[in-house]
Amino acid sequence: MNEKDIVTRRKFIGTSALAGAAASFPYVARGEDLKSDTIRVAAIGLGGRGSGAVSQILDAPKDLEKEKGIRCNTKLVAVADAFPDKATRKIDGFKKKYGEERIDVEGKIFGGIDGYKQAINEDVDMVVIATPPGFKPQQFEYAINQGKKVFMEKPVASDVAGVRRVLEASKMAKEKGLNVGIGLQRRHEERYINTVKQLQDGAIGDINLLRVYWNGGGIWHRAKQEGMTEMEYQVNNWYHFTWASGDQICEQHIHNLDIGCWIKGMYPIKANGMGGSEMRMGGDRKLSQIFDHTFVEYTFEDDTKMYSQGRHLKGGWSKVSESAHGSKGTCDVARAIFPFEGDPTRITGAAGGHYQEQKNLIEAMHKGQYYNEADYGAMSTFTAVLGREACYSGKEITADELMKKGRDYAPGIDDYTFNTTPPVVPDENGEYPVPAPGIYRPFA
Repeated sequence: MNEKDIVTRRKFIGTSALAGAAASFPYVARGEDLKSDTIRVAAIGLGGRGSGAVSQILDAPKDLEKEKGIRCNTKLVAVADAFPDKATRKIDGFKKKYGEERIDVEGKIFGGIDGYKQAINEDVDMVVIATPPGFKPQQFEYAINQGKKVFMEKPVASDVAGVRRVLEASKMAKEKGLNVGIGLQRRHEERYINTVKQLQDGAIGDINLLRVYWNGGGIWHRAKQEGMTEMEYQVNNWYHFTWASGDQICEQHIHNLDIGCWIKGMYPIKANGMGGSEMRMGGDRKLSQIFDHTFVEYTFEDDTKMYSQGRHLKGGWSKVSESAHGSKGTCDVARAIFPFEGDPTRITGAAGGHYQEQKNLIEAMHKGQYYNEADYGAMSTFTAVLGREACYSGKEITADELMKKGRDYAPGIDDYTFNTTPPVVPDENGEYPVPAPGIYRPFA
C-alpha cells in the first residue's frame, strides 16, 4: 500500500458507520446465499475461545427463533487443531450437550499446523478461526480464497505483515460478498453501542483524552513434554512468544484500544511508550520473551491523546476499562457519564457480547445480509502493534512508517511444521531474547 492508501484507510475505517457494532452496521450488499437453512461450521483451533465461540454458534439458533422468529440450524462438521487430542476432549463435550447429529466430525479432525486447510476444504459455509494470532492471517486468507464466511477471533495478526495480509483478504471478501465477523465483542454490546453513540453525539463535548487499561494477573504456562520439538513447545505456549501472540498489548489490551479508537472515529498517527519484562514468569527468560507491562501515549491526527496501560502482575492493581475526558464532562465507558453540569447518567444495556456477536453473524448469514468487520479488526490490531513496537524500541513511531516498514516476525510462516525451527530460539543459557528499549529496531 502506498502512503495515500494508508492515510485514506486510517480515516475511512475510523468513521462511525464502519467502526460501529455489527448490530448497527450498514448492510450495503447482499451476501452469498446459503445452500440450506443449516450453517455448516469448521472450527480452526478449539482452545478456550475457539470452543466458546463454537458453543455460542451452536446455541444461537434457539435464541434467534425465540427472539426473532428466525428458524435456522448450525452444525459443526470439521475441526483443525495443532493438538488434536485436546480438541477431541472438547468435541466429546459438544456431543454430550448438542447431540451427535449436530457434531458430525467423524474422520474430519485434523492435526498439525497445516491441518486448517483440510478442515476449510470440507463442505462448510463458515469457518471459525481461533488460533494463535501469528497464524490467523494465512488461515483467513485461505478461507476467503475458498469462498467461506468467517468468524475470526482478535487480534487478527501479531505483526504488520499479518495486518497487511488481512486487509488484502478483506478486500477479496467484499468482492465475493463473504461475511466476516471479528471477536471484538464489545462492539456488539448494548452498553457500549449506546455509550459510544452518546459520546460521538457530544454528551461530554469535544473528547480530548482517552485512558484505556488491561491490568490483570499472570497467564498460564505449559511445561515442555518429553519428545516435543521446540516449535511444538512454542505453539503450545504461544502467548509467551511475540511472533505467535503479539504480546499482551495485542492479545488482550486490543479490546480497550479498539474502544478508544471507536470513540474517536479514527486511529492514532503515532505512539511512544515504555515497558519491560521484570516480573513475567518470575523474571525467568527461559519461559517467556514478552513484556509484563507496557505504557503507551498514542496521538491522533487532531493531536488528542490516548493513554494505555497493559500489565500482568500478580498482587498488583487490576483494572480493565476505558475512560473518556471531554470539554463538558467525563465518562467511564461501561458504567456512567459524568457531565460537569448536571447529574451523572448510568450506562444501561446488556453485556454478553461474545454471544451477541455470534447471533448477529448467524442472523445476517441466514438473511443473506452482508457485513465485514475485518478492516477495523485489522486496524485495531495494528494500533496494538504500533504501541508494542514503541514500547519495545523506546522510540516514537509513526503509523505510516510502521505500516510501510514494520517487521515480519514469522517469515515463511505458511510452510511451518512442528519440525520447523521457530523464529526465535533459546540461547546457550536456554534463555529467549527479550526486546531491549533503545537497542531494539522496529523496522525491517
